[in-house]
Amino acid sequence: MRTWYMVFLRSTIISLISLVFFVACAQEDPGQDLGIDRPNPTLKAVDLTIGTAVVHAEVALTEAERNRGLMYRSSLRDGEGMLFVFDRDQQVSFWMKNTKLPLSLAYILSDGTIVQILDLVPFSEEPRPSSRSIRYALEVPQGWFARVGIQVGDKVQIPSLQ
Repeated sequence: MRTWYMVFLRSTIISLISLVFFVACAQEDPGQDLGIDRPNPTLKAVDLTIGTAVVHAEVALTEAERNRGLMYRSSLRDGEGMLFVFDRDQQVSFWMKNTKLPLSLAYILSDGTIVQILDLVPFSEEPRPSSRSIRYALEVPQGWFARVGIQVGDKVQIPSLQ
């Protein structure tokens, strides 16, 4: 009797452990619930004026919005972009993980002065740091700054973001 009971108990325990294991493995990736593997939803946008050029830019205000940026986007037209707003002046670094669009990036001081323009390589995980503390960063389709004559030293008119 003891042998049968021990075999029954052992097989029941193994079955329960297996069930727990398979249920745990079958759960969806928790990151999917957060939308980490999907583009940002369309964010509030503003028009930024730089000389005579205007760019319609979505505004990434929160850390989550800034971290995701333009990842997973499939298109971005000339005259469109994303403005990254930081809480304080700081040195930052951008990369292109999960970003298939070729982009140009402008690092911008709190007074709107562009201090650096970089071209970014799709999917590159190489960090591209700012050369100094900045308050904003603006991503646009690669080459857009040059096509409209924008260069380091130009000022971006940034409307109130409240």
